[in-house]
Amino acid sequence: MSDLVSLSRGDDGVYILRGELGFITVSPLLKHSAELFSGEETEIVVDLAGITRADSAGLSLLIQWWRHALEMKRSISYVHVPAQMMAMAQLGGVDELLPIIAEG
Repeated sequence: MSDLVSLSRGDDGVYILRGELGFITVSPLLKHSAELFSGEETEIVVDLAGITRADSAGLSLLIQWWRHALEMKRSISYVHVPAQMMAMAQLGGVDELLPIIAEG
């Protein structure tokens, strides 16, 4: 995986995504994200508070993970989605599709 992005699991079971989500980092991250779906949990939570930059490839990654979770008969949700990613999701019309947990 790239030094620009990391995915780790916190003590509370929430997956923590940090760094840049872009065309360079998403492909290796997707290949190394199998652990998201390898456990027994039926609910997967991904925290994006640590994302410093994102482009449309980052949004594509969230969609791909959501599709994979559906195929695996699991649920996935995203918390602390950066404003930049929310704006792209709204512009693309996928904000209603993705399981984003609103803050506040």
